[in-house]
Formats: sequence, structure tokens, C-alpha cells
Amino acid sequence: MCTRQAPHEPEKVSLICGLLRQSPPGEFGQVVRDLSALVQDNKLVRQEAARVGACHNKNNFTPVQINGRTVLLTHYNDLGGNRFFDPQDKFSFEFDHLRGVTSKAQLHGVMLDEGELWREALHKGLKAYVSCHFPVGNCCVFRKNLGKKQLFVACIEAHQYQPSNHWNSLWKSDWTFALTPFTTQVTGIFLLQIHYFKDANLHVTVSKSVSETLNVIDQSQFATDFVKFVRAEDTKFHIAILENIQALSEDIWGKNLRRKLPVTRTFMNWNKLLNDQHLNTNVSNTEVPSCLLKHTI
Repeated sequence: MCTRQAPHEPEKVSLICGLLRQSPPGEFGQVVRDLSALVQDNKLVRQEAARVGACHNKNNFTPVQINGRTVLLTHYNDLGGNRFFDPQDKFSFEFDHLRGVTSKAQLHGVMLDEGELWREALHKGLKAYVSCHFPVGNCCVFRKNLGKKQLFVACIEAHQYQPSNHWNSLWKSDWTFALTPFTTQVTGIFLLQIHYFKDANLHVTVSKSVSETLNVIDQSQFATDFVKFVRAEDTKFHIAILENIQALSEDIWGKNLRRKLPVTRTFMNWNKLLNDQHLNTNVSNTEVPSCLLKHTI
């Protein structure tokens, strides 16, 4: 009779890291606890979780509270050694990715030059938009010096974590451009992740890239045009997702269930349905177009 040997430590580490990297947004801590119970090596799991957790938090633009302000953890404000920079209050802090706590805050000097004034104008405009557009949203604007060029990155994060209702979701986007005379190319990347785990294990990931050339005249003009562009692309992405839900619903109801269900000639109120279901799409306050609100069955 053959007995199966326990995996060696390098194999354990590889398996643990692979599973941790697959953790859906909002579930990293639960995955760590489950792995500790399965592997029965809490020290090894926590050691790898501390390392992988840093990438998980930065990839998901994890928001943290410090001194009453929300700061996003990203690759753009990572100072190394688990320290991050808050561009608004101009201080840095240390973050424990395993325990989820901040500490050792200290001033981080930033020169108040023209680039910083542009960054602050962009943050102000974007913050007003995010506060209005998302039920619970956060944003940060960062800048980097590349030689003589000023590179700006605006990050937006909105999530709804509802494990008691068996689902979690994350909407994030980042917008990159260089501050150049007259015009600049703005590139945006969207990512939506949903995990539904009631009587199933459904993972949904949707991504999209966009770009546009914007005029650069002054701080006020560019901040206004930039926010308008972000708002327009947010809305397009949101509506495209709803259209895909509509198409999927039509396929399921029309092809698979039409012969099994009676024809009632009633209308489906999709706004009500989306709000009532566990997997509601209320990630933003965008109105659903009227053409998507009703569907006859």
C-alpha cells in the first residue's frame, strides 16, 4: 500500500503563494485563515501572506484610514519597506499588510512647485466627482518625475464587500498622462471584479483600456476636461456592463427557459431587480438607460 508523502517546504510555499495570489478583493484575510487551518503551519502561512499581501493591497488600491483621511495603497506611492506616501497631507506611514494597521507616520517633504499645484487641482476636481458618482469611492492623484517630464497617475477605487450576503466586488481605474505643452495623451484602465459564492463559486473579471488627447491650457481648464473625460468613460463602461447583463439575460430567458415558462407579457424592472439581488451592480450612481430597464418575458 502506497502512502502519499507530505509536500516539502518549497512545494508548500509555492502552493500557499499561488492560492494567496488568487484571493478575490476583500477576502485575503479569510484565505489566510483557511490556509492556516489546511496546511497546519500558521508560521509559514503568515510569513508568505505578509509578502503576498503587499502586492494584493497595492494591486487592488486598498484604502486605509490614517489621521482621519483615506489613502490608497498603490505601486505609485510605495516608498519601499512597507512605507507609503500620502500626497495630500505630505507624510509617509508604515502599513502592516497582515494585520491591516498603519503606524510610524512622519512628515515627507514635497516641494510646492508648479507640478504640485497641478496635482492638487486634479485631486480637488477628481475628489468632487468621485464623491458624487460613487456610493463609497476613494481617489488619489500621484506624480512622478521622469527626467524633465512630470508624470501624473490618478487612481479611483470603489468596493462593496458583503460576505454575509455571499458576494464581494471591486471597481477600480487608473489614469496616466504626462504634463506636456498644449496637449497630452490620457490613458485609462478599468477593472471590475465580482465574486459570488452562494451555492456556487462565480468569479467575474471585466477590464477595458481607453485613451484620449486633451488640451493643456491651464490648471483649471485641464482639471475640468480631465474629470469630464473620466466621467464619460465611467458611464460608458457601466452601461456596457449592463448591456452585457441584458444580453446574457435574454439568452438565458429566451433560449433556455422560453419553452419551460408561461408567456406572461410582463415587464422586468431591471433597476429593481439589480437592487434586490445579492449581485447588485450599484457600484456607481449612473442611471440605467431606459432601453435597458424593461424586458418582456
